Amino acid sequence: MTQAPFLSIVAPCHNEEEGLREFCRRAAAAAHSVAGDAFELILVDDGSSDRTWEIISDLAAGMPQLLGVRLLRNHGHQLASTAGLAASRGERVLLIDADLQDPPELLLMMMPIMERGADVVYGQRTGRQGETWFKLASASLFYRALSKLASVTIPRDTGDFRLMRRRVVDILLAMPERDRFIRGMVSWIGGRQVALPYERDARFAGSTKYPLRKMINFALDAITSFSTTPLRIATWLGMMSAGVAIALLVYTFVRWLQGETVTGWSSIMAAVSAFSAIQLICIGIIGEYLGRLVQESKRRPIFMIETILRGSEHAELSTAFSEMSAGDKRAALEAAFASEEPPRSQKNSRIG
Repeated sequence: MTQAPFLSIVAPCHNEEEGLREFCRRAAAAAHSVAGDAFELILVDDGSSDRTWEIISDLAAGMPQLLGVRLLRNHGHQLASTAGLAASRGERVLLIDADLQDPPELLLMMMPIMERGADVVYGQRTGRQGETWFKLASASLFYRALSKLASVTIPRDTGDFRLMRRRVVDILLAMPERDRFIRGMVSWIGGRQVALPYERDARFAGSTKYPLRKMINFALDAITSFSTTPLRIATWLGMMSAGVAIALLVYTFVRWLQGETVTGWSSIMAAVSAFSAIQLICIGIIGEYLGRLVQESKRRPIFMIETILRGSEHAELSTAFSEMSAGDKRAALEAAFASEEPPRSQKNSRIG
């Protein structure tokens, strides 16, 4: 492998065949403007069902700076991004989506800010073109709720589009969470983090990969990863329910002393239903946290790479690659393409 580049651009891709060539053209042009040829473009195929990997392979044949990473299955945006970051070697790392909603050209504005001492330069959206009113309203509600609940300050209206120093990336990769919320994890790391306001473009092609179900799951991961407030809410609901129940018992006892019977099947059933609902809500909140503890305790690999590609040469990495330290990851990547040509007896090489 060549000398470690100055800049790495990491882009997770899931069914992005329509716009991938245009993204590579614009991203490579932006990278060349700030780093010359000392950059790498890492495209992570997150279990695409279209021609995304074929296009990555075709682009790699004509672009020596391109590294293709193919995951064994669809892991989701956050883990695909983590896989790309793990494969990066640059001193500056830009994380960006391949749908061109976040303009790669903003790299030219981010780099001078980092040169002035910033550890992270993150894009902060001032507008979102091509979004429905529901997406805009739900996103606004999510970011504002998260800012109130989270134990760390997570900037509003930000995504994963950001330029990071290598030391920030290495700390991020050392964090062992399986249910990852990258923008929150980067905020937790700290350092000097500077916002770059911009207006987000509409998708260049294709459709969103975040339907309502995934948006809800993503919000749950974010809140449970960075806040224990829901558990406290469950505690307060339980205490309030107990207080109401005690008040009802006192009321019933007083009416009994007065010789009056409590009538009304409907009111009894309403009270029982209300308390049951509160109990189920509390159990559900606890279950969300408990489920995440179970998943973390299994210690399964965070992601699984099927193959990596540079030029026309393929290589395989150890299944333990995701669990390696940052230094060991880079050593494994160096070894993967150590020889100029693969052995004649087999097309692929295996590491680990």
